[in-house]
Amino acid sequence: MSKHRIYTTAVADVYPHYVTKAEKKNRTNGEVDEIICWLTGYSADELSGVLADGTDFETFFGKAPAMNPNRQLITGVVCGVRVQDIEEPTMREIRYLDKLIDELARGKTMEKILRR
Repeated sequence: MSKHRIYTTAVADVYPHYVTKAEKKNRTNGEVDEIICWLTGYSADELSGVLADGTDFETFFGKAPAMNPNRQLITGVVCGVRVQDIEEPTMREIRYLDKLIDELARGKTMEKILRR
């Protein structure tokens, strides 16, 4: 079985789409970064480095400094699939991120998005 192509896609290739989605709803690039850093444990500088060096999603999540334990509280549907039901760990992490960006674009407060 081959890997899904998102695993080998550079985070930097998808990142502008996250930002565009957020900005269309009057949210900010900074909020997108805050979400990514909350989820993965990367610092803002580390995230900038990942974006600059072309790190793919599989490596990005595989080397994440500290995946947030509260990510398990993220539930709902992304692309017709319940994120909490995704068995493959890397795909689940990617979909958690997608779900958080969706919540940002839907106007949820950062406090609710970050499960504080």
